[in-house]
This record gives sequence, C-alpha cells and structure tokens, in this order.
Amino acid sequence: MSCAPEQLRRLLDVLIGSMDDRVDGEELARRAHFERHYFNHLVKATLGESPAAFRRRLLLERAAYRLASTDQSVTVVAFEAGYGSVESFTHAFRRAFGLPPADYRARTSFDFRLDAPNGVHYVPPEGSTPAGGGSRRRTMDLTDRLVDHDNWLTDRLLVAASQLSDPELDEPIVLSPPSVAFNNPAPSLREMLDRLVLAKEMWIASIAGHEAAPSSDTSILGMRLRLRGAGAAFAELVSDIRQRNAWDTAYVDATQRPPHTNTFGASIAHVLAWDAARREIVAGALTDRGVDLISLDPIQWELGPDDLDDLADRSPALAGAATP
Repeated sequence: MSCAPEQLRRLLDVLIGSMDDRVDGEELARRAHFERHYFNHLVKATLGESPAAFRRRLLLERAAYRLASTDQSVTVVAFEAGYGSVESFTHAFRRAFGLPPADYRARTSFDFRLDAPNGVHYVPPEGSTPAGGGSRRRTMDLTDRLVDHDNWLTDRLLVAASQLSDPELDEPIVLSPPSVAFNNPAPSLREMLDRLVLAKEMWIASIAGHEAAPSSDTSILGMRLRLRGAGAAFAELVSDIRQRNAWDTAYVDATQRPPHTNTFGASIAHVLAWDAARREIVAGALTDRGVDLISLDPIQWELGPDDLDDLADRSPALAGAATP
C-alpha cells in the first residue's frame, strides 16, 4: 500500500502540523480525511513508521535541537515535546539519543536527527542553526552552499585519490567522450586534480588583479594544502561580492592576454560550473580504478558532511594536512 505524492504531502502536513496539538490517532485520521485504521496502515506503509512513532520522533528531534541551540530549560523542552514529566522525557530522550538531555546540551557539536526509515526530519525555523550543527552553525544561502560544497568535495576527491599509487596517479587517461575540461586530451588523475585546485588559484588572481603564482606541488598532500588556502580565499571573495551585491560589476581581467572585461557573477559561475564538470570526470576515473567514493550530491553533503568525513581518517595524507 502506498500513496500518490499529493496524498503523501497531505499526510505529512497533518502529521507535522499537529506536533504541538494534543490529539489522538482518531483526530489525526479525521484531519487527513481517512478512517483511522486505513490512515494508520497508509502512513505505516508509506513512511515506514506509525503516525504515533513519526510524531514522537520529530518531537524528540525538535527537543534535541532546542536543547542545543536555545536556553530553554529541560522542563520547558520536555513539556513542549508532549511529555507529562521531566522523568518520562529524560527516559525517552536517553533511549533515543543515548545520553540524558543535560549531557546532550553540554556537547560542543550536535546532530538532532534520529535514524529514520523515510528521511523526513524536523526542520529548524528559517534563519536559525542549519541542519547538522557542528562546525556549520550558520545560515547559508545558495552561494554559500555551492562554494562550500565545491571546496569540500574537491578535498574528498583528493583524499580518495590518496588510495592510489604514484604510477596510477600519473597514468594518462584517454577521456571518452573527449572533453575540453582539461588542456590535455589524455590527462593523468594528478593533472586533473591539480586543475581543480589551479582553477581557483588562477581565478582568485584574475578577480583580485594580480599575477597568479600557483605552487608546483602536485603531491596529494600539497594539493590539499593548496586547496585549503585557495578554497578559503575563494569563499571569502564570493562572500564579499555577495554582500556588496556586485555580481554585475565589471572588472578587467589583466591576467589574460590581451586583457578583457568580465563580471564578477559570470566569473564565479564559470569556476563553479567547470569545477562540477571536472569533478564528475575525476570521480568516474577514480571509480574505474576501484576507489570507493562518497556521494557527490549536495543533498547528502548538507545532511551530514561530518559523517562523510570518516573517509579522511583512512587517508595517509591527512595527518600532515592538519596544520598547513
């Protein structure tokens, strides 16, 4: 038994919209315009959780979020989550998160999402702490997401490439179909990875108006360190352009021969678009050589970048990259 997308949307609206209401299963079914028995079976078959379990999980996720991001007392959070006493809330919270509310609040990083069979989680109010917490406790607009994901994923590709030997990294790869993403029609993985880093170094110089002075270090560790510097500088540059709303501002690219005029917006879009194309080619080459990759999808990145970073722990290049 399953339901159409518009019917699923109605079920979710009823379940999520009732989080603060003291309602029973009969009332939830009535609001969804279903008989209770059919409503329960439809929700269970579609979402993998009963209506009661779904609402209880979202209420606990919201409680965890509020514990970590507000000064509300445990008592207030407990009653807002629908529990009649702090003791019953503490028991349920410990069972769900593995530690009591006070200890959860004391953590320096957090993820309020619990395991779910359907991927539906509590969504914090707009403008508050983003999902995942931890080191990314800031509101991100689209440019933040694109730049942060670009920097992060490029680094993950470098980490993945560290599993290969130098001869494997330097072996020419005939691109099929041919691509103008790289200067060489048969680039090595090392050349392709270097191009991802070099592009940022070159365009930072172009926009800032000085000659590019890229490093010649194309070791995995060297490229990761170069990316760390160039990636941070690129993110700061984009942030400044956004804050000044200077996307349509023209500048002279003096690094080109002859110099020519670009806009900031077109240049940033150029970097991100070509980076995305090159990353796909690099990812395919790594996969062809038996290297397991994390998801390239920004949705998966935003849901839990810290969890995906576990791959870096297995990289021999990571130890030296901690302090550039």
